[in-house]
Amino acid sequence: MSRDTRSGLKTTGIWVLRALAALLIIGVLLSTTDSNQWWIRAWDFPRLQILFAMLIIGGLLWIFDRHWRPWFPLALIALSAYQAYRIYPYSPIAATQVARADAETLATAQCFSVLSLNVLQDNREYGRTIDLIERIDADIVLLMETDQAWADAVQPALSGYPEVLSQPLDNKYGLMFASRLPMRDAAIRDLAQKDTPSVMATIGLGESEFRLVGLHPRPPQPGQDTEERDAELVVAAREARGAKMPVIAIGDFNDVAWSDTTRLFMQIGQFIDPRIGRGTYATFPADMTWLGWPLDHLFVTDEFLIDEMQVLGPVGSDHRPILARMCLDWDRARAKNEEAEDATSEDMRDADTVMQEFEEDTEKDRVEGE
Repeated sequence: MSRDTRSGLKTTGIWVLRALAALLIIGVLLSTTDSNQWWIRAWDFPRLQILFAMLIIGGLLWIFDRHWRPWFPLALIALSAYQAYRIYPYSPIAATQVARADAETLATAQCFSVLSLNVLQDNREYGRTIDLIERIDADIVLLMETDQAWADAVQPALSGYPEVLSQPLDNKYGLMFASRLPMRDAAIRDLAQKDTPSVMATIGLGESEFRLVGLHPRPPQPGQDTEERDAELVVAAREARGAKMPVIAIGDFNDVAWSDTTRLFMQIGQFIDPRIGRGTYATFPADMTWLGWPLDHLFVTDEFLIDEMQVLGPVGSDHRPILARMCLDWDRARAKNEEAEDATSEDMRDADTVMQEFEEDTEKDRVEGE
């Protein structure tokens, strides 16, 4: 290879790195805005991957790009620090929010297991999910993206649960909810967008009760911004805040744990996150969770302690199941857990803005006949 050819390839490579650096810088800066455009909010998801990409590209530009050094590398380092700040709580070096149940709690408290899985409607490997349900034998099961075929397939596996709610849909937002624990005030409801159901139920646990919220709002994608998703999360958080009892929220939120929307959900609902200080618990995509995102969530109010929480192996879906064993112990939990960060007046205004934008978008869709 001639010297001129090598020089040309080097110049081309440097311009490619510059273009990638510019794209990452612009994307991260856009993600700091309040815009609910799908292509902007999509930058919330791969913050960990963007962090690694910025560090690698910044290092390469520092070594090879003498003409634009140090501006691109410095900008990338600064925004890498911002990315690290956003995902830091979901690293093992951060302080935990939800304390682990000790032996005394496990012996005396009321503990239960929860299994949550987005089955992927187009996935027809029913047997793997059925085997999972029967093997785990969780006290509470939430399945999402269940159409009628899925409902028929898993019904035998859920037949041992005395309490089952089901709304099969062919739009990828059907759900099934089963509980071995007694329920009251249980219902499947559309909290925001039509045909996008959530489940609400009061669960009996010994002499205590807690409220369970199961959610699967629609994701940001071409032709679909985040007004409906954000509104559903706000409605659910407000209901949790007014429940006057312990609350657990589970499901595929189609949002990552470190986003502003999820932060608002946690503060309005006064939730804490068992994953904080323990890891990301990425569940999507199922075959590359090392590169993936935590889309499937479990949040609790401060009356709960955690015994275990894990992401299980793939079962044919694009999501992996998430399994948790929680203990309801008011006194010990409140003594050990980090206090939930309550919503400020600004947060309340942000929630009002979310609902206003949702109503405006809904009215616009009605006028346009969508």
